[in-house]
Amino acid sequence: MIAPPPHSTALRNIAIIAHVDHGKTTLVDEMLRQSGAVQAHVAMDERAMDSNDIERERGITILAKCTSVLWEHGETPVRINIIDTPGHADFGGEVERILSMVDGCLLLVDAAEGPMPQTKFVLAKALALGLKPIVVLNKVDRPSADPDAALDAAFDLFAALGANDEQLDFPVLYASGRDGWAMDSLDDERKDLTPLFRAVLAHTPLPPMPETAKDEPFRMLATTLEADPFLGRILTGRVMSGVARPGLTMKALRADGTEIERVRISKVLGFRGLNRQPVDAIFPGDIVALAGFSKASVADTLCELTVTDALPAQPIDPPTLSITIAPNDSPLAGREGSKVQSRVIRERLYRQAEGDVAITVTESENKDAFEVAGRGELQLGVLIENMRREGFELAVSRPKVVIRYDAERKVLEPIEEVTIDVDDEFTGAVIEKLTRKKAELIEMKPSGGGKTRMVLHVPARALIGYHGEFMTDTRGSGIMNRMYLTHAPYKGAIEGRRNGVLISNGDGVAVPFALWNLEARGKMMISPGEKVYKGMIIGENAKSGDLVVNPLKAKQLSNVRASGKDEAVRLTTPMTLTLEQAIAYIDDDELVEVTPKSIRIRKIELEEHLRKRAKKLDQEL
Repeated sequence: MIAPPPHSTALRNIAIIAHVDHGKTTLVDEMLRQSGAVQAHVAMDERAMDSNDIERERGITILAKCTSVLWEHGETPVRINIIDTPGHADFGGEVERILSMVDGCLLLVDAAEGPMPQTKFVLAKALALGLKPIVVLNKVDRPSADPDAALDAAFDLFAALGANDEQLDFPVLYASGRDGWAMDSLDDERKDLTPLFRAVLAHTPLPPMPETAKDEPFRMLATTLEADPFLGRILTGRVMSGVARPGLTMKALRADGTEIERVRISKVLGFRGLNRQPVDAIFPGDIVALAGFSKASVADTLCELTVTDALPAQPIDPPTLSITIAPNDSPLAGREGSKVQSRVIRERLYRQAEGDVAITVTESENKDAFEVAGRGELQLGVLIENMRREGFELAVSRPKVVIRYDAERKVLEPIEEVTIDVDDEFTGAVIEKLTRKKAELIEMKPSGGGKTRMVLHVPARALIGYHGEFMTDTRGSGIMNRMYLTHAPYKGAIEGRRNGVLISNGDGVAVPFALWNLEARGKMMISPGEKVYKGMIIGENAKSGDLVVNPLKAKQLSNVRASGKDEAVRLTTPMTLTLEQAIAYIDDDELVEVTPKSIRIRKIELEEHLRKRAKKLDQEL
């Protein structure tokens, strides 16, 4: 056991918020090193807070992580609880909950890019909660950095989001998180992060706890949830009042005051550097984790038995996109995965929804398929990728937007604010395509270096699968950021995929000679030797309609010698789709077959006559 944390006067709770890739996790690495939380001689992985495999592979933060450092300040060392938050709006459910736990925040802004769409998203949440951000202009050592312009843009963003006078009078630091230094002014010496720690202590309020808080009954709002193989459910949050020790009996309350369960607390865990360690007691103001609850979840109040009123929980923005997930029922089902039953899939999805309030799960009428709604393609794609790595086999539908209805029962669809940075030569192509998708151009201005920045309001359904087209249209140089804006009246029909697909007419193994002959029909999505089945999509048709083809047809052999050498079969490299690309590519009558080793695309109806019947019924409706 380690000593309990100091009194709240020696405690600060902060979150680090920013746009994707503006350097949050890298800065936390340096704060851990320079505070002594990680010894200088101990090897620490780069972006140590991104512990999830997918986070490391993609270079993004998906789950909010809490750590703490001790900063020597005068006679009393101050414990600073630091929460690294996701920058992508798809994982905004994490950001909203986390900000309700802290008393201040560091807003990182890339000195070269300036405020970006997710900067606006996270800042709006912080200002609405009354937080007073410390603005850190990061990466000021980059050749393209323009700190003054970035600071002006940040101030304009604060004003546009309705910041009050206190919030507008924000402190500013200039930093390089990668190199581990911060400065109060650009003329100062580049040394270490001491100015940053000083700013946190000076400008982050103490936890708003009265002196009598520790004498009151224990209360804590559960903010994040995770499953531990040894401890079971671990609920993290900030202690509002009272003291908790291992072995105490507590209860969990829903928002309406309904009691969920009574349990004996098995572990009380405090955050110390990169570790979560058992502590003897926790006091008001500290961010801690409790183990022992089996039913309590995010937004529930954990408290002593005498408490009757639940703590208010932060409202969460609703999901905007949904997909249907069902067990894999293709002819190749069950060959690669170990978890193929709908019961197991159901348990896994509901467990995800418990810990991630931005995801909702509903069962279909036949109980075999599940509609999973979330914030965007990335969030849903990460969930499916995690499941396939766990051994699941799934059939995934095309994403649909989550619609609402107004008082007059008119359909409302989600609209996203899209910010695009492209080279000037590609602006015409981008605007033309998005205009066809019912986009509305709000702002267009030069952003320097021969680039143009555009802000558009686009129906969310028009952006499903658009990112690939966008990268093609801009030759890979464009940058697109999206953020949910509002629900608005339905914009009408939007054109879908222009090309049809090539569909296998039989079961077996793809033959090189057959694929070589089919290349004139369109782009292949499979390689020779891959298993195929009737109804599986093996390529993209060069024309608009679907085409049934034979990828199994081998070259006819005879005893007649050819006059010259046989032509060598040289195949074009197939078009391989990632999981997110495949989900975005498919049409309404298609599915993505996801297994631990393969990603295939197929028609819902594998038999051609059933597809024709379904199409005829749709036309009649």
